[in-house]
Amino acid sequence: MTERNPQAARRTTYRHGALEPALIEAGLRLARAGGGPDAIVLREAARQAGVAPNAAYTYFADRNALVSAVATAALAQMATMMAAEQESLTLDADPAVAARQRFRGVGIGYLRFARTEPGLFRTAFTIGRDTTATGSPDAAGPTGRSGIELLGDALDELVATGNLPMERRPDAEYLVWSAVHGMAFLAIDGPLRTLPDDQLDAMGQRMLDMIARGI
Repeated sequence: MTERNPQAARRTTYRHGALEPALIEAGLRLARAGGGPDAIVLREAARQAGVAPNAAYTYFADRNALVSAVATAALAQMATMMAAEQESLTLDADPAVAARQRFRGVGIGYLRFARTEPGLFRTAFTIGRDTTATGSPDAAGPTGRSGIELLGDALDELVATGNLPMERRPDAEYLVWSAVHGMAFLAIDGPLRTLPDDQLDAMGQRMLDMIARGI
């Protein structure tokens, strides 16, 4: 009996609409393993999905289109980690303290995603389009909220509990995001990448406390 060729076992047919998510999943694997968006190649994604390269063009006009779709999927995975960080918290009975805990949870989840999934983090912000838009289900995690929406919710809760004056709420998410993203970048591609994890964790907590006091 001849041994079955494992390459022959790869799936070569998909139900209508199933190939597109398979190609995006392959793109996520490529970005994760290759450290970022430069590793995403349409032909290789098609090979991993088990189809001819021409089949991929049914859904993606070119490599940039696939990278954009993978970036959106990476944003959704980041939102998932941010929400999971909030869900893992043991909240204080004081609503004002609990609001600050949830605010920190959003930032810690963002930093953790950057450090544990650097390839996907780089990919998420490589595309030249608006990644701040709300209401995009493709960029949302299981809560149905994107990362920027989770941050906005946390800031609204700070206002509701008296932690943040209403007059300082407008555009606060972009100020917070800029600071947290800067630390995330320094931790994976800058001089902070040489620091041990426990030191980075402590610095992240201190930075978020500082932001909460300053916004």
